Amino acid sequence: MRGYLIDELCSSDIKKINTFLDENAIRSNLDQLYWVIIPEDLLSGIQFEHRDCQPHAVAIELGEDWVKLEFLVRSMENMQCTCPGYCTKQQQDFIINFAVGMLEQLDIIT
Repeated sequence: MRGYLIDELCSSDIKKINTFLDENAIRSNLDQLYWVIIPEDLLSGIQFEHRDCQPHAVAIELGEDWVKLEFLVRSMENMQCTCPGYCTKQQQDFIINFAVGMLEQLDIIT
């Protein structure tokens, strides 16, 4: 799986990230897994056309001392469709900017 990994975080940083994600992402049914919605203007052509599959999102997973943002865009409505796929360059930039902005806002130094 392609993604963006931030590791070697202390437990207090993980707690801050967990709180941030509770406020700025969608918590999944699984512990320590969140969804960040890809803005409509960043969807690929097929993702934009597939209105019934929207919203599209990427997963963020928290570990004991790491956070991973996946570069796989999934449909939140239909996992069997052809519209999920790896990020476009613009979607990848959005995810990285989300991560960097989160770290800056939380004053986490890596």
